[in-house]
Amino acid sequence: MTVTIYHNPRCSKSRQTLQLLRDRGIEPAIVEYLQNPPDAAALRAILALLDLAPRELMRQKEDAYAANGLADRGLDDGQLIDAMVANPILIERPIVLANGKAAVGRPPETVLDIL
Repeated sequence: MTVTIYHNPRCSKSRQTLQLLRDRGIEPAIVEYLQNPPDAAALRAILALLDLAPRELMRQKEDAYAANGLADRGLDDGQLIDAMVANPILIERPIVLANGKAAVGRPPETVLDIL
């Protein structure tokens, strides 16, 4: 089984989720998404697996959210995805991919459902 985590080592929930996986003997592929953000196609695929709209995966309290006018309900999904690609800090974390499924590790135990 291949498991991938979109990880931010500065985020406590991301670190807890990574440790939870390791405690279960899983060493995931780690994507530090702030340095290697997913492109628009990858983000669309992740959103589809999560069954979320782009805004639902956005960290709306980040400064970049307000600075880029992303609260505007007139923005379409493509514009929101482009904003997340350009400003990956806006992407909720951590995201774990496994078995053709995805989960956001908030709380960390949520990812156990896809393993």
